[in-house]
Amino acid sequence: MPDHARSASPAVQTQLDRLWARSPGADVLGLERITALLARIGNPHRRLPPVFHVAGTNGKGSTCAFLRAALEAAGHRVHVYSSPHLVRFNERIRLSGKLIDDETLAPLLAEVLDAGEDIGASFFEVTTAAAFLAFTRTPADACVIEVGLGGRLDATNVIPDPAVCGIAQLGVDHEAFLGPDPIGIAREKAGIAKPGRPIVISRYSSVVTAAIREVADAAGAPVIDDWHYTTEADRLRYRDDAGTLSTPLPALLGAHQSANLALAVAMLRHQERLPIVDGALATAAEAAIWPARLQRLGAGPLTALLPSAQIYLDGGHNAAAAEAIAGFLTTQGRPARLILGMLANKDALGLLAPIAPYARSLHAVPVPHHDHHDPAALARIAETLGLEASPASDPAEAITAIGKDDQAPLILILGSLYLAGGVLAANGELPE
Repeated sequence: MPDHARSASPAVQTQLDRLWARSPGADVLGLERITALLARIGNPHRRLPPVFHVAGTNGKGSTCAFLRAALEAAGHRVHVYSSPHLVRFNERIRLSGKLIDDETLAPLLAEVLDAGEDIGASFFEVTTAAAFLAFTRTPADACVIEVGLGGRLDATNVIPDPAVCGIAQLGVDHEAFLGPDPIGIAREKAGIAKPGRPIVISRYSSVVTAAIREVADAAGAPVIDDWHYTTEADRLRYRDDAGTLSTPLPALLGAHQSANLALAVAMLRHQERLPIVDGALATAAEAAIWPARLQRLGAGPLTALLPSAQIYLDGGHNAAAAEAIAGFLTTQGRPARLILGMLANKDALGLLAPIAPYARSLHAVPVPHHDHHDPAALARIAETLGLEASPASDPAEAITAIGKDDQAPLILILGSLYLAGGVLAANGELPE
């Protein structure tokens, strides 16, 4: 699915146009092209600071946010590579704590594109190579790297010797690339395991855990799953063989974020390359920021359309995300008004079914510049679940329509990270 990245910088936009024009028209998994491209620019992936490598269907981005927050609280400078971006392409590459600036990004992309002009590398592969090259040119103590898609054949999986790997929540997504089988998906995610390096995993079914262990054992990677956490009114209690730890509950909304925080804690406690004090782990719970994950929108042009509303934004687009969102809605004490836009290759019914019992109405919207579900068709699906539903041209129109019926509603905009990026841009809330 193309990213249609845009930039206000003419120099960056020139390179993004080159990137899109020379990339294949669809994602193609495999390590051959990224390996060849990296070789031409000096194999920067072999010269990175200690790498924290995270895979997963859901939660990997939030886990990376907790890792970054903890590492920075411990006094370390941190590079981060994540995807997709929400508003600006620069969000994908964070250099020593700050988003890459346009003056650095434009020549960096040009250098990588020039080096790999005949390789046919994908959008994500070129971006990955550019990030790794940038990471070698700016001093830092650690790299937090999020897997793009899958694991075994993802472009980030050229990293030879990570400090630690982690696998967040697993579910079915990207079926066209990974298939519909949870066991097969687990094997693909476990493909990031490296010889002698710990791979920390979350709680899965016994058959999924067995599949991960089989892949990790073949790679010679020790599997770390003997850790536990519980939550209380305002605390997370973590325990492993090294002892216990108490942190505040995550500031990121949703009970599922406790699982992501605990995974980050487990990864940090099971690596040996950087010192992390317990106080830094506690700070991470409250300091981590990850936009468009049950984010309450602040003051801006969109929220000004209905100032009395509580408007939340979430990029969730699969059944696992829906369960987390439903858990949040159960705590709100009133039904939500949904604004939904989804890419055409996503399962609309699978997303809506867990959420519908906690919603009152739905306005379906398009996802601009992407192949998306027809809003009228989404509305019909919602109606089968008992929701009042109608299409709208965009979130602004939907918010205005909701305001005619309910002056102080709880509104949740969801269904696509691309839609979420458009919402943040429209409301003037650019990720920093």
